[in-house]
Parts: sequence; structure tokens; C-alpha cells
Amino acid sequence: MLWAGLPPPRTPPGPVNALAIIAPIFGIVLIGWAAALAGLLSDKVSDGLSEYVFAVAVPALIIATLTKPGMSGTVAWSYWVAYFGGAGISWFVGTLIARRRAGIDRRGAILHGFAASQSNTVFVGVPMILQAYGEEGAFPLFMLLAVHLPLMMGSATFLIESDSGLPVLARIRGLALVLLRNPIFVALLIGMAMKGFGLAPAGIVRSLIDAFAGTASTCALVALGAGLKRYRVLFDLKGALVIALLKNLLHPLAVWILAFHVFAMPPAYAGVATLFAAMPVGINAYLLAVRYKTETGMVAASVLVSTLLAPLTTLAWLMLLGRA
Repeated sequence: MLWAGLPPPRTPPGPVNALAIIAPIFGIVLIGWAAALAGLLSDKVSDGLSEYVFAVAVPALIIATLTKPGMSGTVAWSYWVAYFGGAGISWFVGTLIARRRAGIDRRGAILHGFAASQSNTVFVGVPMILQAYGEEGAFPLFMLLAVHLPLMMGSATFLIESDSGLPVLARIRGLALVLLRNPIFVALLIGMAMKGFGLAPAGIVRSLIDAFAGTASTCALVALGAGLKRYRVLFDLKGALVIALLKNLLHPLAVWILAFHVFAMPPAYAGVATLFAAMPVGINAYLLAVRYKTETGMVAASVLVSTLLAPLTTLAWLMLLGRA
């Protein structure tokens, strides 16, 4: 099942059902966090579990979903404009606020904007959206995931390195190598190629893929919770809260307006785009901060704060989207 390890998605009206969607997801995150704080899960276990999710479980889930019989759909340009238009608005506002704060250089300001628009797709977004929308939302979810990774990471890398002196072709080549080493991106390519040629794994191969895919949701949420222990809020709580509010509220609000009130698209597509934007700050923002050695503490704190706020903000978005 697409939501392996979690209760089957249900969408009748009423706020209790919204709680039924988010409680298992963020409950597992909190259990992972508590286990790490109590010393039951070491940093090595957390890192290993994260690597397993990133390299094996989620790629298996992607291939299993994209090759599932009956999985089809089309994506109009309005879908991309709605999501990435909202991301651009949140990125611009985050960068603008950072530029007005003392002590933040150009690269740091770009990272603030990136954190305000980079969703935690693998660890929270995939299980949350599949739980809320089920098979109806699977195709638009994975199509958005396929474009989200290279476009957001590519844009951030180009902006940060625009003053590095490297030729444009060298930067493009470097980005291509990074993407081709990314198991999730490779799995998306494989899954879409198999779908395009009408191929689907069967027999033992299908059983193995489904077995790994079935572990993706729970393992991803435990890994996220255990990993939160290393992030610190006290570095700059005010700044981290600003980024978290931009990510959890402004980003999905902008997408919601564009998807539901500016462009025309199927309700499931508009809802997936909005909920995708409502996810907390993604781990990739922290990884970029570490790579470029700037604003590491701030971005790490924003990951933690936005994740802790996510149960409340996600509940509100689920109710607004009618998935409650």
C-alpha cells in the first residue's frame, strides 16, 4: 500500500479526521525524537536510517508507485506555475527580510530564502500527502517531486555560486553530476521510463520492491525525529521562527491562492501542491548551509522550529483543503 505503516487514508468531513491523518505521522516523529533524546537511538543509528530511507526505501516507493497499474495522469503548465510561483514568493520575502538584518551576507540571505521555500518532501511530504490524498494524489505528488529537487537545488546552487567565477557550463555539469548521484532522482527517472514503456516489475522483483517501499513512511518519520536532536533552537529563535512561519504559512498560502483562485486544475492537483508547500523546512536547506559554511545555526534552528509547528499548521491546511 502507498501509505504502508500508517492507517488507510480517509477523507470524510470533520476535524477529528484531520487529527487522524496527522497524529500517526507527527506522533512517529516525536517518538523518534524522544528515543534519540533518551539515548535509545544514537546518532549513528539516526544517520544510518536516514541513508537507508534516502537510498533504498523512498526510491523503491517511487518505482512501486509509478509502475503501479492504472497510475496515469497529465500535468498542465498551471500546476508548475502555481507551486513554483508560490515558492518564488516565499523565497523572495525570506531573502528580503534576511538582507535587512545585520550580519547576514549575500549567500546567507539566499539560504534564508531557500529555507523559506524548500519543503521537507522525503521525510514528511510523501507520507503526509499519500495519507491525505491516497492514489488520487500519487501521480501529481511524484511529478512535483521529480521537478522540485533539480529546480530548487539548482536555483539555490546557481544563485550562491553566481559570484564564484566558474563558467556556467561548469556549474551545469556539476549540478548534473550531483543529481545523477541522487538515488531519489535516479528512481524518478527509472520509474518514469518504465511507465513510458509500459513496463512493470513482477514476481519476486515486485515483492522485493514492495517490501522496501513498505518501510519508507515509518522509517523516514523515525529518522526525521531522531535527527531533530542535533538541531538547536537557541541559536536565533526569532530568526528561525520567521523562516518557519514563511515556510509553513506564506508558501502554502501563495500556492493555495494560485492553484485554487488563479488557475484551473483538478482539485486533487491543487490540494497536493498546497499541502506539498505546507511541509516544514527541508533538510536540503541545512545541507546547503553546511556545504557553503554560512547561516548553519539559523537554518538548523528553522528546520526544528518549522517541524515542531507543522502539526498545528498542517492540521489547519488539511481542514482548509477539505481533507479533514
